[in-house]
Amino acid sequence: MGLDKLWDLLPRLCLILLLPLVYFEYQMGKSPCHIERVYNPTYRKEGDLVIGGFFSLFVKIEDKINKEAFKHRPALTSVASQSMLTYYQPLFAFLYAVDEINKTPHLLPNITLGYQVVSDFHKNSLAVESTLIWMAGGGPIIPNYSCSRLSNSVAAIGGISASLSMSMATILKLYKLPQIIYGPFDLLLTDEFQYPYIYQMGSRESVLHLAFIQLMLHFEWTWVGLILSDTVRGESFFNDLKAEMVRNDLCVAFKELIPEDYNPFDDNGIFYRSTVSSSKVIFIYGSEDNLQVFSTILTYFVLYEKMLITTSSWNFFGDGNLNLFSNLHGTILFSPPKKDIPGLIDFVKDLNRSVISENFYLKVFLEVFFSCRLSEKKHAEFFFPFCRDDLSLTDIPDLKFALVVSDLSFNVYNAVYFLAYTLQQMLQSEIKEVYEPGRNPDLSYKLHHFLKCINPVHNANDESCGHGAGIAAETYDILNFKSFPDETAILVKVGEVISHGQGFSINEEDINWPRDFSQTPTSTCNLNCGPGFKKTVYENQPICCFDCNPCPEGHISNQTDAEQCLQCPEDQYPNKEKDRCLDKTVTFLSYEDPLGMTLAWAALCFSLLTALVLGVFVKYRNTPIVKANNRSLSYILLISLILCFLCSLLFIGRPNSATCLLRQTAFAVVFTVAIASILAKTITVVLAFRATQPGSRLQRWLGSTTSFSLIFICSLIQICLCGIWLGTHPPFLEMDIHSEPGSIIIQCNEGSLLAFYCVLGYIALLALGSFTLAFLARNLPDTFNEAKFLTFSMLVFCSVWISFLPTYQSTKGKAMVAMEVFSILTSSAGILICIFTPKCYVILLRADRNTLEQLKKKANS
Repeated sequence: MGLDKLWDLLPRLCLILLLPLVYFEYQMGKSPCHIERVYNPTYRKEGDLVIGGFFSLFVKIEDKINKEAFKHRPALTSVASQSMLTYYQPLFAFLYAVDEINKTPHLLPNITLGYQVVSDFHKNSLAVESTLIWMAGGGPIIPNYSCSRLSNSVAAIGGISASLSMSMATILKLYKLPQIIYGPFDLLLTDEFQYPYIYQMGSRESVLHLAFIQLMLHFEWTWVGLILSDTVRGESFFNDLKAEMVRNDLCVAFKELIPEDYNPFDDNGIFYRSTVSSSKVIFIYGSEDNLQVFSTILTYFVLYEKMLITTSSWNFFGDGNLNLFSNLHGTILFSPPKKDIPGLIDFVKDLNRSVISENFYLKVFLEVFFSCRLSEKKHAEFFFPFCRDDLSLTDIPDLKFALVVSDLSFNVYNAVYFLAYTLQQMLQSEIKEVYEPGRNPDLSYKLHHFLKCINPVHNANDESCGHGAGIAAETYDILNFKSFPDETAILVKVGEVISHGQGFSINEEDINWPRDFSQTPTSTCNLNCGPGFKKTVYENQPICCFDCNPCPEGHISNQTDAEQCLQCPEDQYPNKEKDRCLDKTVTFLSYEDPLGMTLAWAALCFSLLTALVLGVFVKYRNTPIVKANNRSLSYILLISLILCFLCSLLFIGRPNSATCLLRQTAFAVVFTVAIASILAKTITVVLAFRATQPGSRLQRWLGSTTSFSLIFICSLIQICLCGIWLGTHPPFLEMDIHSEPGSIIIQCNEGSLLAFYCVLGYIALLALGSFTLAFLARNLPDTFNEAKFLTFSMLVFCSVWISFLPTYQSTKGKAMVAMEVFSILTSSAGILICIFTPKCYVILLRADRNTLEQLKKKANS
C-alpha cells in the first residue's frame, strides 16, 4: 500500500479511535454536575419519559500499547462505509421509532418520549460505565445521584450480545430498571432469579436446528462438521441438533468450539481440523463476536471443497471485506424473514444539518462516512476537508443501505414500540396513579408487571395478565451468498423453512455453490450401499460410517442403504444383482430337454437292439454255438436287459408318486435278474468242465433247474429287500427349492438312503461274485467257454457303478437323475456288447464256424 493512500485513510481511523479520550477537571466547591466529562460521549434528548439506547458504535483500543509496534510508520485501515451502515442502522431504527411514536396521536397521548444514546464500545467494562452514565442523566458517574432535573428514565434498550447485556444487568437490576435486549436470544438471560428485569426481543431459535436437519435431509448430507461458539447458547444448540441428527441417522464428523478469547493467529487448529475433515459440509453457529473473529481466518485462508451453512447472526457481509466475500461465495444462510421498516430510509435522509450537528453520533457518522468535517477541530485540518454545505445523509445510496438492514435493527424498532405500548397500557390501567413527570419513583417497577404480560417472547404466567403472547411459529429464509468479480455481493433468497415441519421449500436452480463444486455437493462418510447390498455398522463407529456387504444367498435389497436384506419367497430367487426376486422355473429331466431326449432315444435303441439279438438267438436256437452257451439263460439275460433299458424311461419325465415308488425298485429287480443270469451262466461253465469225468456228482447240477432256482432265489432276496424299503421308508415326491438358485427341482427322494444302498450293494455283491468266477474260468477251452466275455462284461459293469456312486453324491437335480440313467444304460450296454457281440458275429457272419464239425475240430486241436 502506497504512502499517499495510507495518509488518505489516516483521518478515518483517527476520528474513530480518538473519540473516547478521557480527562477529569474537578473544581472545589462546585456541584458534581459541573464536572466536565468528555471521556465517554453521550447524547440526550429530553422528554416526559426517557429511554436509554445502548449501541456498540465504536471499539475502544486498549490503553497499553506496545511501543515496539511504532518503530516504523503504522499501517492504517479505514472504516468501510458499508460497515458503518451495518453498525449504525440500529441507532437509526431507534431514533426513527421514538420520532414516529411521538408523532402518533393515539399512542402515549400527551406524553413525549425522550432518549439518551450511549455507546458501550462493545466491551463489558465500558457497558457498566455507560449504564452508570445513563442513570446519572448524562453527567459524571456518581452512584445514586442524577444530574437530570427529573427522574424520568424508565427503561433501557440495549445489549447487542449476552455478555454486554449481563454487564448492564448487574447495575440495572439494583434499581429494578427494565432492560429490553435487542440482540440474539440467549438462554443465560432467561434465568429469572439472576435477571428478573430482562426482556429479550430476539427470536428464540428454538427450531433452528430442525431447519438445519431439513436441509441436510433434502440434500442427503449425512456427514457434517460443526463449528460452534463455546457458550451456553452454542452448547444448547448443539444438544438439540445432535439429538435430532441421531433421530434421523445423521452424524457429526467433527465438532469445534470457538472460545470467547479465541485468537486466530495464535492457534489455527480449528481451521486445520476443519480443512482435513472428510466432511464436505460445515455448519457454523454462534454469537457474532466469536464468528467475527473466525472470519479473520477466512479472510486470508480458504476452506477448499467445503460448503458452509450458517445463520444471519454471522454478519460477515456487513463488513464490506471483499476478500472474505470471495472466499465465502456460495455460503447458505438461515435468516428470519426480512421485515421492512416503512419510512426508515426517508427518515434518515430527512435528518437536517442542524440535527446531525447536535447529535454527536450522527455527526461522527456523517464525517466518517463522507470523509469530511463539520466543525473546527484542532489539528483536524490536516486530515479532513470541510463538508459541503449541501451535504446530508440524503447522499447515502439506497442500495447500500438496503444491504445492511439486519435483524438487530428490526428488534430495536420493535423494542421501542413494545415499550411504548406497555407504557400506554400501564398508564391507562385501573391500578395507575395520576402520572406527573418526576413524581413517580416506582414507575419502572410497576412497568415490569405489564412487560411480562405482553412480552413477545415469553409466555405469560400471571393470571392477572389475561392472554399472554405465545411463541409464534418460527420461519426462516434460506439465503445464498453470491460474490461477483466486480467486487459486489448479494444475498438471494432460494427457499424457506416453517417450523414444526409445516413447510420446506428450496429452489436448487437459484443456488450458486462454492466454486470448488461443479454440482450439488455430497457429504457422506462413505459411498451409499446400492441395491443388492446392506449396511454393516461396526461397534464404536458412527452409524453413517459403514461397510457395504452383498446380500446373502436367497436375499435381496431393493433400496439404497438397506439395513437388512429381504428373503425371497420359496418359489422365487434373487437375480444376479440381488435387487429383485424372480419366479423360479420348475425343472426335471424331461423328454423335451436335450439331455432327457438323448437318454430316452438311447434307451429305446438299446432295448430294440437287445430285442434283435434275442430274435437272432431264437431263430438260430438249434445251432451249436447257441446251444453250447445255455440258450435258456441267454433268453432270460436278454429279456432282463431289455427291461433294464426300458426301466430307465421311468427316470425321465415329470416325476409323480407312482414313478417314485417304481423306478428304483424296478431297476433293482431287473438288474438283479440280469446279474443272477450271468452268475448262473458262469457257474454252469465252471460245472460243465468240472463234471467231465464219468460218474461225477456235479453232473446233477448241470440241469436248467439249478440255474432257474439260482435266478429265482437271488431275485427273491432283492424283492424282499425292496419290500422292506417300501414298507418302512419308501421313496416320495419332493420339491427341492435350495439346490439350484433359480429352479424348483421336482425329484424323488429316496426315503431311506440305507435301504437304497443296500439294494445297490446286493447287486454289486452278485456282480462281484460273477466277476470272480468268470475270472477263474477264463483259461478253460475256448470252444465251449464264454468266461472271458463274462469277465469283461462284469468288469465293465463294476467300473460303471463304482464311478457312479461318488458322482451321484456330488450332483443335484436333473443331473443326478441323468447320471443314474446313464449308468443304467452304460452298464446294460456293456453286458450286451461284451457277451453277445462275439456270438452274433459268428452266427450272422461266420456261419461256417457255427457247425458241430468245426467245434469238434477246434476242440481236438
